[in-house]
Amino acid sequence: MVRITHYRYKCIGCAYCVEVAPDFWEMNEQDGKSDLISANTKNQIQVLLTDDLAWEQNRQAADVCPVSCIKVEKY
Repeated sequence: MVRITHYRYKCIGCAYCVEVAPDFWEMNEQDGKSDLISANTKNQIQVLLTDDLAWEQNRQAADVCPVSCIKVEKY
């Protein structure tokens, strides 16, 4: 199991996460920030629990994020 945490309040809308993991990330047209698809959101923090197949794509998304607002961990 993989837990992906997106600290959305830190997001600058660069869209790198969408480029490397489009199955998990999309850009929000209202504010230009990224959203973690199907995540639970509370206080501008999005959390998604998913299977191990999500590890590699989202690890890359976390690595390319210039503001380090994505955390990916084995759960």
